[in-house]
Amino acid sequence: MGVCHISIRGVVCMRVDAGEEISFERHGRAAADATLEDVFRLQYPRLVSLLSRITGDRGKAEELASEVFCRLSSRPVLFRPDNNLEGWLYRTAVNLGLDALRVAARRRRHEKAAGAEALRTSSAGDPLADMLDAERRARVQAVLAGFKPVSARLLLLRNAGLSYAELADALRLKPASVGKLLARAAAEFEQRYRSAYGGEI
Repeated sequence: MGVCHISIRGVVCMRVDAGEEISFERHGRAAADATLEDVFRLQYPRLVSLLSRITGDRGKAEELASEVFCRLSSRPVLFRPDNNLEGWLYRTAVNLGLDALRVAARRRRHEKAAGAEALRTSSAGDPLADMLDAERRARVQAVLAGFKPVSARLLLLRNAGLSYAELADALRLKPASVGKLLARAAAEFEQRYRSAYGGEI
């Protein structure tokens, strides 16, 4: 992941590793400037919230959300009215989140237990509750890491509050198929979770 700096006021993205600066001026600066700022202000908090649910790490979520906008800044064509910008944002965020999830799952396989790290890093409060919450998140993430991407995206975006219509739009699915696919993904998640860990979800 390259080093990226986004200046919303100037609508300029600089990827330090590529040594290039990308400006929206040649694509209609006034329109692009307003659009990028509006999209950032509206969608950045929502993407951070979504990615926090996926990764369980607020700092990582902010890093990934910033990467989404860094990629967006080099794709001015997405600002055209006929493109599904919001759908692209969600798909890109979920893909980055799932990639981070798989990396974290591989790392956890080499750790003694998910709860041990939670105890070492937890802040003041109830250490036992913190440990149990961290363990549950780790279990959910481990199950989702083995899912087909479309099923994992459906569950994550539905959990983030998207409606069936928004899910269809974001994931490029037929609206009539969303309910069936979501029910199937939820049933598969429950079966895998109970098979791996037993008890209540």
